[in-house]
Amino acid sequence: MNSCKISINIRKLSLKLFVSLTMIFIMVIPAAALDGNEILLQVDRNLQPESYEMYRKLINIEPDGSEKEFVLYSVKKGQDKMIALFLSPASEEGRATLRLGENMWLYIPSVGKPLRITSLQSVVGGVFNNSDILRLDYSAEYDAEILEETEDRYTLTCKAKSSTIAYDRLKMEVDKKTMVPVNIECYAASDMLIKTLYYKDIIDFGNGVKRPSVLETDSPLYKGYKSVMIYAKINKKKLADEVFTLNYLSRIDELR
Repeated sequence: MNSCKISINIRKLSLKLFVSLTMIFIMVIPAAALDGNEILLQVDRNLQPESYEMYRKLINIEPDGSEKEFVLYSVKKGQDKMIALFLSPASEEGRATLRLGENMWLYIPSVGKPLRITSLQSVVGGVFNNSDILRLDYSAEYDAEILEETEDRYTLTCKAKSSTIAYDRLKMEVDKKTMVPVNIECYAASDMLIKTLYYKDIIDFGNGVKRPSVLETDSPLYKGYKSVMIYAKINKKKLADEVFTLNYLSRIDELR
């Protein structure tokens, strides 16, 4: 009789142990399954909708403290299409840049014909280059791995998918709570630090877009210089593929 009770108790204990271990396994799996590329995808979606329009101000700050400001209206669709239209200053008004993958063009109204530009050039001067101004999804350009994980941050190392991308490698610190970058170190293939990007001041832009409203950068290659992007408005917007063509560059202002 006693041996029967002991056997039943052992079976009950084994069942409880099995259930407990199963629950622990279920809880651990999602965290373990979150790899660098999945984190990078979440970062992209938190920074910008898949298709949107936005207004931003770009400020170049000289070593003597003098500043030059630009106001841009931009539209983006998918992972590889983006346009930025210059609204001010008056000397730049009507200029537009188009990016399709790694191909970029600059449209100047007085010239009328789009000119090819490169990712490492800058149509505005300062520390931001064309790749920064016409930023595509990070996950479209980089493969990521988790380099380090702390209680509140992931540190990712991101390797460029091709040699045509502006930066060969990124070291990205991501806040776990908001899943947006805190800072990003951008390196050349020689492992030289080109610049550091600092994401600041998270605000709610509405429609599910909550992200840093300020992006600053400095560079050891441009000592004393600093550039800042201030995001004023981001709206989800459906856009036709026709918008992202060379022929449409002169008409971008019609989208506003």
